[in-house]
Amino acid sequence: MKDSIHVSKENYLKAILEADAEGYQVIPAKLAHWLEVSAPAVTMALKRLKRDGFVKVDAEGIVHLTEAGRETAYHTALRHHLVERMLSEIFGMAWHEIHDEAERLEHAVSPAFEAKLREKLGEGGACPHGNAVLPENPAQRKQRGEMPLAEAAEGQRYTVVSLQERDSKLLHFLHHAGIGPGMSLRVTSQNYDQTVSIEMDAGNSILGRPAAEAVWLRPEHAR
Repeated sequence: MKDSIHVSKENYLKAILEADAEGYQVIPAKLAHWLEVSAPAVTMALKRLKRDGFVKVDAEGIVHLTEAGRETAYHTALRHHLVERMLSEIFGMAWHEIHDEAERLEHAVSPAFEAKLREKLGEGGACPHGNAVLPENPAQRKQRGEMPLAEAAEGQRYTVVSLQERDSKLLHFLHHAGIGPGMSLRVTSQNYDQTVSIEMDAGNSILGRPAAEAVWLRPEHAR
């Protein structure tokens, strides 16, 4: 568990914004899980954020960003996105190594440096994990034919379009399993124990439910 001192205001706001973008109702327990901090730490942080006008909590305990909170959160998410692209596109850092580095560097990006990164990279591109600045609502992704590996059809070939990136341990796990953005795979079976067996050029692998839900695919015949 992380020391709450090292989880900044921006981290909390970004986590709330990302959860909201993915269609989740944000409750303190989810923030504690995502940020790897204790429940009391989240309670204290939310009190400060509410006091400073960044969040509001409704009668059901669901956390919402205010306009000021959303603006701060988006700028943090944008800096994270730009730093990831910089590390990958300019410095050639591997996709599975850059998330934690960007988490550290995003807080050190000045407005002037952010402007240079925007000029150099633009805001519209995908990060090395295949994601935009903010994650997309799963329902919207499914409407355009994408799906998580956990729901993919047996016997079908797919291209990996993106990876959920909030968990750096998961990214390293997927890398070691041979799974990355842009690669091709075939689902050999959706198993009774909720694991998924897949076939790739590098060999076969079996993923558990949490990992399979974090890998988003597009059927290859739809390209």
